[in-house]
This record gives sequence, structure tokens and C-alpha cells, in this order.
Amino acid sequence: MTQPAESDSEITALYDSLNAPRPVLVVISGPSGVGKDATIQAMQHRHTPFHFVVTATTRPRRHNETDGVDYHFISMGEFAEMIDNGELLEYAIVYGDYKGIPKKHVREALASGQDVIMRIDVQGAATIRKLIPNVITIFLTAESEDELVRRLHERKTEDDEKLKMRVATARQELKRFTEFDYVVVNRGNELDETVNCVLSIIAAEKSRVKWAPVEI
Repeated sequence: MTQPAESDSEITALYDSLNAPRPVLVVISGPSGVGKDATIQAMQHRHTPFHFVVTATTRPRRHNETDGVDYHFISMGEFAEMIDNGELLEYAIVYGDYKGIPKKHVREALASGQDVIMRIDVQGAATIRKLIPNVITIFLTAESEDELVRRLHERKTEDDEKLKMRVATARQELKRFTEFDYVVVNRGNELDETVNCVLSIIAAEKSRVKWAPVEI
């Protein structure tokens, strides 16, 4: 028996909604040295379709970093202007330098149907959770403090005093992992498994029955 026309329309609309893009906003956070950058870079190398929001910072550029790729390296004055103009989704002082997430790039990517990934420190992640309740937060950590210290030593980007500060801060940040939706242990030499886990989380969140668009 043929169903009423309105039923056909409802079913068509339902299928249209199920096939429409379901972009999600993902925060990858955790202490220094746990592999946040390495994880995101590995996801990019797999050509995973997402937009990575490049953070603006007043921190000096390291020798192995590229402006506009790793961070937007800007002056203190430029950062102050962004704050005054309301251009930042959130910002914070991290180890004496300012870091912030530009709003414009997040909005444009979500509007185009792209997933958005942000790499943010633990305190910044707390701010984003308050602003955007349906953000997906992933806490990345090393398998042990010894491994974390080894990775920080290998980076050779800080002197001994700054290294001690990063380790002390990491201990405090680790206690806050319960504030996040997910925790992923990035074990040494298992980066592919870490990426698989993050991608699985994103896929599951995009399949939620109660998925809702992110509003900024």
C-alpha cells in the first residue's frame, strides 16, 4: 500500500539529515611532551579530512617550527589587538607567553562541514568547555613520568630550570584528566595506535543520535 506523500517527504528529509555533514569540534590537550603535535601531524599525513586551527602565540619560534603551520608567531602588541577586537575564542598565559585560538578560522571550517581540531593546553581546554558544551575533549598523556621527562629532554628546547617547571606542571595537569571526555595514552613507538584511537573517538562522536551542531 502506498504511503501518504507527506510520509515520503519525511523519510526523504530524514535520509537527507543522516547524510548531511556532521562536523565536530575536537580539543586535543595534555601536558608538554605527550605528543600532541606528533599525533596531529600523523593524522594530517593520513590525509584525514579535518581543519587544524593554528594557535596564535607570542612565544619565540623554535628552529624546527614554521610560522602559520605550527603557530602564528605574533608580537605582544598584535596579540593585544586581537584581544581588544574580540578575535580570540580563548587565550591564556602559558609558561610566560600568550596563546590564543582565532575565532574566524573555527567558524569558517565548521560552516564548510569540516571537522575542527584544536591543540590547547589544559587550562585553555577548561575555558573552551565552558564556552562550547558539545566540544569533544581528548586528554593525551605519556605512559609514565619517566617517559615524559625523556621526551622533554630529547626536544632540547629548554634549560634545566624550565624543564623542571614543565615536569612539575605536567604532574598537576595529569590530575585533571577526569575533566575530559576521553583519555588516550600515547605510548612510545605506538603513534599509529594513538592516531587510530583518536580517529575512532571522532567517528563515534559524529555518529551520535543526539549530535548537535557546534555554535560559536
